[in-house]
Amino acid sequence: MVNKIPARIRWAVDFMDVQPNDHVLEIGCGNGAAADLICRRLEGKGKMFAIDRSEAGVDRTKARCAEHIAAGRLTVRQIDLATLRVPVKRLTKVFAFDVNLFWVRDAREEVALLHERLMPGGSVNLFFDTTRPEQVPDILAKTSEQLRDGGFRVYIVDSKMPPVIGIIGRR
Repeated sequence: MVNKIPARIRWAVDFMDVQPNDHVLEIGCGNGAAADLICRRLEGKGKMFAIDRSEAGVDRTKARCAEHIAAGRLTVRQIDLATLRVPVKRLTKVFAFDVNLFWVRDAREEVALLHERLMPGGSVNLFFDTTRPEQVPDILAKTSEQLRDGGFRVYIVDSKMPPVIGIIGRR
């Protein structure tokens, strides 16, 4: 069975421009679609670390991405971002799709952790489905504010088809 990559995930990963030697953290790996697509682009010494609070999400990602795990490109863990421990200044990119953490509550500690772990020039790439347009202003304002307050330069990207916005924080 072929696991289809949704257009919104493909657009977001394409935008992120994953390079063969990137070190990528995915927050909220869910069914593993983005992890699969990102790992296929890590042909050099690149590595990916995917996390999810949900055991089911971790299990689905491990099943879908077994070849990447076996090849040593992907590590998947059930953990939340606040308790994540990765080496300082190791990550080049952070990816999340529809992770509400950054706009529904104070994520100061999580944003500080990301700022500390990202290499200079690295980016936090937070993407959201915009099929509920009434939420978009809050998503944009609150997520952007948290990233700016955490020391990131912020800019916004969007796509009409698929309907996606991205809040990008550059270190």
